[in-house]
Amino acid sequence: MPFNQLITAAMVVAVLSNIKVAYAFQPDFAESIINNSIAIGRDATFTCHVRHLGGYRVGWLKADTKAIQAIHEHVITHNPRVTVSHADQNTWNLHIKSVTEEDRGGYMCQLNTDPMKSQIGYLDVVIPPDFISEDTSSDVIVPEGSSVKLTCRAKGYPEPIVTWRREDGTDIILKDAAGSKQIVPSYRGEVLKLSKISRSEMGSYLCIASNGVPPSVSKRISLSIHFHPVIQVPNQLVGAPLGTDVTIECQIEASPKSINYWVKDTGEMLVSSPKYQVQDVTRSLYEAKMSLTVRSFQKEDVGSYRCIAKNSLGEVDSSIRLYEIPGRNRKMYTTKFNDEEQQYGSTEDLNDVSDSSINSNKQSNVQGKVGTIKFVTPRSPIDHSNSVNGVGTSGGYMGVNVHLNKQFPSIDIVTRNPFVIPTIRTGVDGPDGINGHSYGHSTASKKSLSFITSFSIIFFLLVSLQITIQTD
Repeated sequence: MPFNQLITAAMVVAVLSNIKVAYAFQPDFAESIINNSIAIGRDATFTCHVRHLGGYRVGWLKADTKAIQAIHEHVITHNPRVTVSHADQNTWNLHIKSVTEEDRGGYMCQLNTDPMKSQIGYLDVVIPPDFISEDTSSDVIVPEGSSVKLTCRAKGYPEPIVTWRREDGTDIILKDAAGSKQIVPSYRGEVLKLSKISRSEMGSYLCIASNGVPPSVSKRISLSIHFHPVIQVPNQLVGAPLGTDVTIECQIEASPKSINYWVKDTGEMLVSSPKYQVQDVTRSLYEAKMSLTVRSFQKEDVGSYRCIAKNSLGEVDSSIRLYEIPGRNRKMYTTKFNDEEQQYGSTEDLNDVSDSSINSNKQSNVQGKVGTIKFVTPRSPIDHSNSVNGVGTSGGYMGVNVHLNKQFPSIDIVTRNPFVIPTIRTGVDGPDGINGHSYGHSTASKKSLSFITSFSIIFFLLVSLQITIQTD
């Protein structure tokens, strides 16, 4: 075979061999494209992994519009936010900066083989929730007993879910047309309907919109319920001893907030001063406590005091009567020894005096006489609630001559700390003799009186027995 023919045959074999090699190593995709879920305004990147690319090229297209984004290293689209890059012949990237809702969709990585090879990755542009201001309620003011709708409409992608809660953490009260009531900690829906609302439902309501894309958003809607003032008085009749500080109180409920003040029965408006202390303490959006403290209570302070609450819907007042309770007076008695006067204040002291006086008689041969033992006539129960001073009897001279060196003193039997006899009331509270049993008519008072009488008789008998023994 001539040389030229041999060269031609070798060239043909070489070409055929090259075709087989090229066909055996056609490009293919090494991995699938990962889908992206990107919040609006963020950057998105798609990566196409290719092997055995060889002399073939990589192209990027928008799948829905078939618009070419880039071919190999060149950007074709006029969108300035789109760029391409590659790390090597196997990794090709498509970049989209600051994605918008229009960028949502599928992006195709294509190889110009025959037939053409491609794969698609999807871009989901998510949008965090936001409220539609024109469709969302602002603060609401309604009269008590009416119905109201609170609305919160939100936008976002995916569609947001709206949930209602009370800001103070209390439950939401839902009522239907039939009047049945349902109490729930939260409510889901764009519209919250409250029927026949009461003052306890007053407060701030939060509507919270979320769709899984941070951040969630919330709006605070204040619900004000208006009603005329109401006053509650814990004690309409208050007693205090002279010289003490006494406080009276009124509980106020009003919305809008009321103007509160105190007036005495003389017509005088009371304000804070050295004599009076006036306080208002807010307990909730519609509750307040009025208090008036009268310092160093005196007889001229006895009388009625009116607490008055006034707002734009009305005025209301209530009276509290302040009266005197006699204080705990300590009665003194006097003893005389050799014309010297000594004072004692209790039966304990009296026991010491009587014992020392009688014991001294045993060592004396001087004629003497027993002094008068006098039982104190009881005071009227109206004078003091603790009328426990004994029975109304008075002893005279005993007419017994004994060997004594001192005159036994004239004494009053009293107690140092009389115990408190509680008032027994059967109706409206009142002072002694008015709308209820007085202290003088109580069972405790009668028992105390009986106890003192018995004690006095026993003491009298003991003294008599001591005198008899001394005489013998």
